[in-house]
Amino acid sequence: MKKKVFYTELSYALGLIIMAFAAAFTEKADFGMSMVVAPAYILHLKMSQFLPWFTFGVAEYFFQGLLVLATIIVMRKFRLSYLLSFVTAVLYGTMLDCAMKIIAPLPESAFVVRVLWYILGTVLCSFAVSLFFHTYLSPEAYELIVKELSTKYKLNINKVKTAYDCVSTVLGVVLSFAFFGFGVFEGVKLGTVICAFINGFLIGRFSK
Repeated sequence: MKKKVFYTELSYALGLIIMAFAAAFTEKADFGMSMVVAPAYILHLKMSQFLPWFTFGVAEYFFQGLLVLATIIVMRKFRLSYLLSFVTAVLYGTMLDCAMKIIAPLPESAFVVRVLWYILGTVLCSFAVSLFFHTYLSPEAYELIVKELSTKYKLNINKVKTAYDCVSTVLGVVLSFAFFGFGVFEGVKLGTVICAFINGFLIGRFSK
């Protein structure tokens, strides 16, 4: 039986597009963003009040730029792939803003419809991350830091991903409280918590 080949360049391109629509559908569902993008989304909600041009997409590559710096500090070295990861973040942020405009006309008032958007966004997000994990091209900073940590400390990448997701969820809660007041959950809701615990599992299944 002839072995099928899946090119990593295709994995990279599909990962960018699918991730953009995943975030757009999750935002439309309004059950809470995925734990990975929650901090950037909350930053967007706050900054856009003063800077209209600070879109969700802009907030994404701004926050990911900070993550790239954090990766350099943790790994104690600089690689060209780290810079290219930021380029990926810019491409993703641009696609995200486009995706949000494309799905804007879709209905969102009915609860069952919002559940559908949430499920679609969560599944697409996990699939996109698994695609990024299987390409030699620089992934987003979210996936970059997970790959680098798992490689450096020889840890299971799916477990590192789950741990990172949980840390990101806590950060989202802290930012929500800091920007909008204690007890106010903006961008971090029940859907965020659910996603934090099932995302690593889904990524593992898609990877296989």
